[in-house]
Amino acid sequence: MAGPTGPQVKNHSSDARHAPKGARLIDRSRIGMAGHSLGGASTSWTMLQDPRVRAGINMDGAFFVPIPDKGLARPFMLMGAGEVHEPGGKDFTWGRDWARMTGWKRWLTVEGGDHASFTDYPLLTKRSARELEITRAYVAAFMDRHLRERDQRLLDGPSGTYPEVKFWK
Repeated sequence: MAGPTGPQVKNHSSDARHAPKGARLIDRSRIGMAGHSLGGASTSWTMLQDPRVRAGINMDGAFFVPIPDKGLARPFMLMGAGEVHEPGGKDFTWGRDWARMTGWKRWLTVEGGDHASFTDYPLLTKRSARELEITRAYVAAFMDRHLRERDQRLLDGPSGTYPEVKFWK
């Protein structure tokens, strides 16, 4: 069928018969985003553009697009490598944008970590799962707290289980 501007396409997006397999398993009221490097940097930008994303994590990514002065009022966690992302470290964007985060927030660094610490790369190079274990624990705690509304003491301050994780501000 053709209309005045070309072919007409029927929109089936609201038709459950055409939904992707497993789509009903997704709870659209509980969307969180976590990313590493450029993916981490894009998390805050995505949250500013899409209010459906309720919580976000930037893992070791510089903020290429600053959070605007009006701020970001949803939960956000910064998780980065040691000296580079500590306050006053080489990446000044974290300090700048931290001040513009007006919701629940945490700034964590992993002592002795590097840029690849938040990937599975340490399993190959260091033959250690420790950094992966830390990343999984803190990301899961953050998402559980903000998307499932489950109290997570791990996010309240330093932990004896993970002494290499420093809390800032």
